[in-house]
Amino acid sequence: MPGLFITFEGGEGCGKSTQIERLAERLRAEGRTVHQTREPGGTTLGEAIRNLLQHDEAGHGMCAESELLLFAAARAQIVRERILPALERAEIVLCDRFLDSTTVYQGVARDIDPIEVAAMNQFACGGLIPDLTLLIDLDPEIGLQRAREGRDTPLDRMEQEALAFHKDVRRGYLELAHIDQERFCVLDGSKDIDTLKNEIWDVVEPHLNESLAPDP
Repeated sequence: MPGLFITFEGGEGCGKSTQIERLAERLRAEGRTVHQTREPGGTTLGEAIRNLLQHDEAGHGMCAESELLLFAAARAQIVRERILPALERAEIVLCDRFLDSTTVYQGVARDIDPIEVAAMNQFACGGLIPDLTLLIDLDPEIGLQRAREGRDTPLDRMEQEALAFHKDVRRGYLELAHIDQERFCVLDGSKDIDTLKNEIWDVVEPHLNESLAPDP
């Protein structure tokens, strides 16, 4: 695949969205073609599923297995409709969450059999794995406090989960990063925004190889 696929992972309030925006701005300023998206979402179908998963009353009381299947459905659509075509055009794809979120949120924190979660991820992604995953690690107590401060919208279903759930999510992410050290880079989410931005650039820049040369 000629493009570059970078995913951002982390718990609630870790600062993923801010850092994705900053990285996209810097890449575009250098003449790179960037496709920026999020999970669940990124397509018409995916955004409808996102609303159902996060805010729609119909999602209240959703069982863990239904949640897993809905995330997989949104992912299957975005991979085929958005991500793969962008990579085939040799673009840089930045995605806010991907399969690792399902591995830890549904597999670890929801306690679904990891073999079943892995099979679902494989089916939804068609074998697509990110080239680089940036895990912004943060104490969940701090992250949840950040997520709740200064907002005028209700907390989503995940943000309303108990602290123990979010601690399981963090543990799951760190275990994944330890297992796959070649793909993951763990960053300290407690650092200030500009420091973290610069650290992310230092990690990403070496991946901008000749096949991703700036547009003429």
